[in-house]
Amino acid sequence: MATYTLSERAIPLDDSWDVLVTGGGPAGCTAAAAAAQEGAKTLLIEATGALGGMGTSGLVPAWCPFSDGEKVIYRGLAEKVFRAAKEGVPHVPDDAVDWIAIDPEHLKRVYDDLVTEAGVSVLFNTRLAAVETDGNGAVDAVITSNKAGLTAHRARVYIDATGDADLAAWAGAAYEQGEAGSGEVQPSTHCFILCNVDEYGYANRPTLYGGSKNSPIHQILASGRFPEIRDTFLCHAHIGPGTLGFNAGHIWDVDNTDPENVSKAMMQGRKIAKAMRDGLAEFVPQAFGNAYLVSTGPLLGVRESRRITGAYVLTVEDYLARKSFADEICRNAYWIDIHTAKSEIESTRAGHDHVANRYERYGPGESHGIPYRCLTPKGLRNVLVAGRCISCDRPVQGSIRVMPTCLAMGEAAGVAAQQAGAALGGDIHAVDTDALRKRLRQRGAYLP
Repeated sequence: MATYTLSERAIPLDDSWDVLVTGGGPAGCTAAAAAAQEGAKTLLIEATGALGGMGTSGLVPAWCPFSDGEKVIYRGLAEKVFRAAKEGVPHVPDDAVDWIAIDPEHLKRVYDDLVTEAGVSVLFNTRLAAVETDGNGAVDAVITSNKAGLTAHRARVYIDATGDADLAAWAGAAYEQGEAGSGEVQPSTHCFILCNVDEYGYANRPTLYGGSKNSPIHQILASGRFPEIRDTFLCHAHIGPGTLGFNAGHIWDVDNTDPENVSKAMMQGRKIAKAMRDGLAEFVPQAFGNAYLVSTGPLLGVRESRRITGAYVLTVEDYLARKSFADEICRNAYWIDIHTAKSEIESTRAGHDHVANRYERYGPGESHGIPYRCLTPKGLRNVLVAGRCISCDRPVQGSIRVMPTCLAMGEAAGVAAQQAGAALGGDIHAVDTDALRKRLRQRGAYLP
């Protein structure tokens, strides 16, 4: 590609911040809220017009489990968000904590309240455009772009909650992406909502989940009339009266760091959503005959992108050993959920559920720790990461990438950022993890 040299010019500089968070998904929201609650002047930058990421703009229809099969383990701000979100789905039993449906509009307001009540300043429709470093491992400023043009923002500590490790990677952090050698990443999904679903027909429907041999997805595929649908992935949740949210259909070869690639994937995703609606209407008419495709997500459901290389790389061996760490900042119990590779499409169409049985699952009460060191990029002094881009191997990324875990990691990053900025000159590697863990426990974190 040809290059273009920018003309030298001055842009506005806002250097008033203690902590700056990029990305307003689950990890970014709890990171910003925690930092502000701990006394840091905090700015949260979000590229879209709403907070919440996959649970709101991505239309993911349900939370992954909040429990380890015995008790809630994603506590503190994570549990606060979860309990508030449940108020938007009053049809869900009060004592249920796993696979709880999400009302995305309600959840947007939950996140709005979380950050504003903490005192966070938020900039919507604002994108990270560039990162300036001092050449010695510290970020000097980030450049953002919005309707005001370009602005430089400077903080003591930066938290990368972009999901793709954009800030850390652009600052020079080492990272990995996808399968070693091939670079293949998990398929993406464009979630969608169907309304005008017949409640009686839905209650008496066959099981929709694609892992069941009775799911209509097998008939839809066998008919050959819906070529946009290529495998059996079909999950959903009852999010409101006559309204179902769907996490269904796969789109392969999506690189979320390539805007042209993502643009094509979103167009493909909208076609898949329409095909899913039409297939369900044909093969489950008692429930979906009059169903209406009301929305596809403004965000594509991306499961995998960059993983930064941190002071510690969490491995699948750690996961299988249910390992604990002296510096762990949260626990995780979600199974290793790596979706169908392109090479597995035909075998999954034949009814083999590779995803569910790929790795050993935990029993009730079992979990593993996530060390603080996984949030600390090697070679960067004042940058933390939180969310699906933390330092781990590819199999473990398939487990820690989900929203409950991201909420818990975000809170830890926010507290650590405040501690590093207030007393350590922004050095995130110098944080006393014993003091960090003590503070997290005081805030309600589950750290047995």
